[in-house]
Amino acid sequence: MLTAHVPDLAAALERHVKVLADDIGERNVFRPDALHAAADYIVQQWTRSGRAVTHQDYQVRGVPCANIEVALEGCVRSDEIIVLGAHYDTVRNSPGADDNASGVAALLEIAGMLQSLSPRYTVRCVAFVNEEAPFFFRGDMGSLRYARAARLRGDRIRLMLSLEMLGYYRDEPGTQRYPPLLRYFYPACGNFIGFVSNLRSARQLRWFVDAFQASSDFPLEAAALPWWVPGVALSDHSSFWLHGYPAAMVTDTAYLRNPHYHTAHDVPATLDYGRMAAVTRGLAASVASLGPGGANPGKTRAPEKRRL
Repeated sequence: MLTAHVPDLAAALERHVKVLADDIGERNVFRPDALHAAADYIVQQWTRSGRAVTHQDYQVRGVPCANIEVALEGCVRSDEIIVLGAHYDTVRNSPGADDNASGVAALLEIAGMLQSLSPRYTVRCVAFVNEEAPFFFRGDMGSLRYARAARLRGDRIRLMLSLEMLGYYRDEPGTQRYPPLLRYFYPACGNFIGFVSNLRSARQLRWFVDAFQASSDFPLEAAALPWWVPGVALSDHSSFWLHGYPAAMVTDTAYLRNPHYHTAHDVPATLDYGRMAAVTRGLAASVASLGPGGANPGKTRAPEKRRL
């Protein structure tokens, strides 16, 4: 049972976002001290709660980089894995409150909440480095390195969820945009959380959406779409598609809603922490409640042939 009250959770999420976006600010390989400060903060938050933290270390342009992970062993099928991921780097010249301090904040809190929920499957919470340009879809992208290593180990990943911008919501009509044609099928107000996958992950997407709807009354919209539809592949979940794993993105829809996307105005004051807390709580409860379903992890598909 979840014990975190939404107001308390909202305050915790806001604290994380302010540290990452206000105190640290722009964080990437081009500002290595800030990138390392963000990594240190993530490690500090997880170790403070007594969790064992592991790193996948590598160097980019002479700068040490790391994916940071905590794992919670499943109580029924510990050899089958749910990966929750959020990137902690930013684009240049942006403090990255929504993109993606919001996702990291949720990841930090979900890891704590899951400790008391005894999930069926092993859950890995991973903070990824180097999601943003110029590393996106390139070999030094943190999630690409992680997914490649998982495939080489033979990890049985049932589903990967990328937490990509969770904090921006608007109730006014016309505040939500879409790729061509989709606007005829989805709401005009940007007050929902989106769940998006490629077509090959549609079954697993439905599996998780059903769990979320059973755990939360927060409004959501879901779509399994071709990977080439604009925006569908734009986060760390695409690294897992490339290596044959089912994956989906959880998002406030980024540039299709948030006018501050990839700008200096992506600051903590623009986010709605109450709604962000409701989404975070729903995600934790959903992961913990996942029952049998989705694809057989012993029959994961061959890696995608397309080049990222």
